[in-house]
Amino acid sequence: TFYMTPVTEHIRPIPENEVGRLADLAEFDPGYTDLQNDFKHLTALAAKIAGSDISLVNLIDSFTQWSISHYGIDVDQMPREESICQYTIMESGYFEVNDLSQDDRLKNFSYVGNPLNLRYYFGVPLTTPNGYNIGSLCVLDTKTKRLSDDKIELLKLIANEVVDKLINLKILHSIKAELDEYKNDQRKTAHDIRGPLSGITGIIDIIRKKMAKAKPEDILDYIEMIDRTTKAVLSLSEEILSREKFSKDDDFDLVIFKDKLEKLYLPQAKAKNLFFKVTIGNINTNVLFARSRLLQISGNLISNAIKFSSDYGTVTVKLELEIKDKTKTLKINVSDNGNGLNETAVQKILAGNLETTEGTKGERGYGLGLPMVVENIKSLNGDIQIESQEGWGTNFEVTIPLT
Repeated sequence: TFYMTPVTEHIRPIPENEVGRLADLAEFDPGYTDLQNDFKHLTALAAKIAGSDISLVNLIDSFTQWSISHYGIDVDQMPREESICQYTIMESGYFEVNDLSQDDRLKNFSYVGNPLNLRYYFGVPLTTPNGYNIGSLCVLDTKTKRLSDDKIELLKLIANEVVDKLINLKILHSIKAELDEYKNDQRKTAHDIRGPLSGITGIIDIIRKKMAKAKPEDILDYIEMIDRTTKAVLSLSEEILSREKFSKDDDFDLVIFKDKLEKLYLPQAKAKNLFFKVTIGNINTNVLFARSRLLQISGNLISNAIKFSSDYGTVTVKLELEIKDKTKTLKINVSDNGNGLNETAVQKILAGNLETTEGTKGERGYGLGLPMVVENIKSLNGDIQIESQEGWGTNFEVTIPLT
């Protein structure tokens, strides 16, 4: 997978509505790496229309540009400050660069040089109905060019289609959640009726045996009718219990969660020569829970830890799921041995107003990752605790009750 390393020669742009933009992106709760099949035809079509070698659909969060679909290049992510699309989301129409090697903001990006030698870029912001640019549809080429007005309009239409598809996927996710809740109610109902009906069937068997000698045909007929009815209801309840759930693609267990985080953030850690490890507790590893906002919360914490860790440092994540009195509680622990925080910075994070600072390699933060984490945790009725000491690293402990 192609991965970019950050450069810091220029101040990178931040939209004025960045708080709302990140909140709007979080509402889609994207999985980032599992959307390729949903958009691959649109991405290929964009490249064909533009006559370009490469096309990408990108979503941009606090730290990272996630390429949720790609054509002509295998790239999943890059630091936000290394992306051209960070400029596209500042626009209301489109952003075009005819020759990247001649643009002072972009000419030192690694993909402008060998081996890719990219020269042309054209990007259209992905604008949601709320008016926020959460990402971009872009095309790139090794040759300089300029797109005609007709092609630009076609690419804008494809960008609109990408947003519509994201909205539809969000709606589908919501419908699945409602159906899963309905299925759970069915299962509970089946469990509730199974016991009494089994008892009735047992009693009927006893009555049948006692009445058989007297052969009271009229009573036996009624008993047989009751028996058939109860067995039919039992069969129905067994069917409900054994029926496969609707779709659980949006559900996590600790193992799935661990694998997802490793796939998303190991490339970022490797780019800074960091040791990155995700571990899970020994119990409840296969108990399902909804993934709602968990990737946004944990991902921002991990990206932040990577940002403030030096070469050959360590970033560790521990995931645990506790079940007590039928209540599930997820614990996410993210630790690093990086720069650390003073008490003032800790309180600013918890208050949601920490300002941006540069990482250990000059990576530019965008000032809102951690405040958004705090806000998302509060929206889930969760809690966050921060232990840190300047020069000795930071430990984030997140606790979230799960329905």
